[in-house]
Amino acid sequence: MRRKAIRVILEKFGRKYSSILRIDLSKGSPEEIFKWFLASIFFGAPLSETIAFKTYYEFEKEGLLSAKKIVKAGWNKLVEVLDRGSFTRLDFKTATKLLEVMGNLLTHYDGNIGLVYKEAINSKDLEKRLKELGKGIGNITVSIFLRDLRGIWAKADSRPTPQVILAGENLGIIKEREPEEVLKELKKFWKKNKIKGKTFANFETALLRIGKNYCRKNKCKICPLKNLCKKAG
Repeated sequence: MRRKAIRVILEKFGRKYSSILRIDLSKGSPEEIFKWFLASIFFGAPLSETIAFKTYYEFEKEGLLSAKKIVKAGWNKLVEVLDRGSFTRLDFKTATKLLEVMGNLLTHYDGNIGLVYKEAINSKDLEKRLKELGKGIGNITVSIFLRDLRGIWAKADSRPTPQVILAGENLGIIKEREPEEVLKELKKFWKKNKIKGKTFANFETALLRIGKNYCRKNKCKICPLKNLCKKAG
């Protein structure tokens, strides 16, 4: 793949979700990282990016940006806010999940997502602790959350999601299918082809969007990268 193509991919698809939401993770603030954790729960659901963005903004409008405030709001209020964000198909389930996750965050970490990181021994332990916050926090949500924290949390080194793997495979960037091996391949590719002003997180985000919006939906004909795609070719 030519560097020009990589630059186009990053410019078109590489802006991080947290950046779009105006969440500043750069200083490692627990308050800002919590906001991203909440948003990651929405992005991890099997719904569109548009709905995830809209739902986060509704929580922001309500000031529901801490574990304590979310638990205090209660189930009925959470369903109401989720519905305004068009999370209607998963509103009941997500409200229950949020109460469980935030309740556990308060109980075990005093509501501070930063303590989850501080108490984790390594990257795998960090992922384990995040998943233990509730049944609704799975591999995809954890991967989304930690992806934007690469370079900010040293132990944030999660395996790529299936969408990232699919896009990487179709674009001929990776050959492996095992997530840990894929991560190694992607890092190696980025190290060799990195673009000034961009990060590995930008690159991974771009692959996620390509995989989610085109590869997974078999929209090869309208994909702007079809000329680079092994599948489309």
